[in-house]
Amino acid sequence: MKFNWGYKIAAFYIVFVAGIMYMVVRASQQNIDLVTPDYYAQELKYQDRIDESNRAAALSEQVQFSVEHHVLTIRFPSQFDGKTITGNVLLYCPANKDNDINRTISISNNTMNMTIPEKNTGMHELQVSWEVDGVKYYFSKSLLIQ
Repeated sequence: MKFNWGYKIAAFYIVFVAGIMYMVVRASQQNIDLVTPDYYAQELKYQDRIDESNRAAALSEQVQFSVEHHVLTIRFPSQFDGKTITGNVLLYCPANKDNDINRTISISNNTMNMTIPEKNTGMHELQVSWEVDGVKYYFSKSLLIQ
C-alpha cells in the first residue's frame, strides 16, 4: 500500500500530539518546592531581615564559619563574650528541601559546632539568625560542602 500525503499529515499530527502529551506528563511530575511553605508571609517581613543584616554587618567582627570533615563550626563575634545568644542556624539546600538542617543555637566559648550528614554535599546557604540583649542580627553566606 502506498502512503499518500493525507496519511503523512495524519501521522505528523499524531506524533505531534503524542509529543505534547509526553511533555505535559513529564512537566507535571517535576518537584517544585517553595523556599518556605509560608513564602508570601515571609516576603512581607523582608525589611526586618534587611535591618538585621545591616546590624550584623556593622559589628566590629563578622560571624566566622568553616566546614571540616562534615562539621560546621560557627564563631560569633567576641563582643558577645559572656552574653546569652539565642536564635537558630539554618543550612539551606536549594536543590533538595530534605537536606535542609535547622538547629537552635547552643554555644560554648562563642562557638557552635553542627554535624552535617554525609549525604549533604553541594551548594548550601548558611543562614544564622540570633538575638543578644533584645537586638536581632542575621548573617547569610553561600558555602560548598564536599
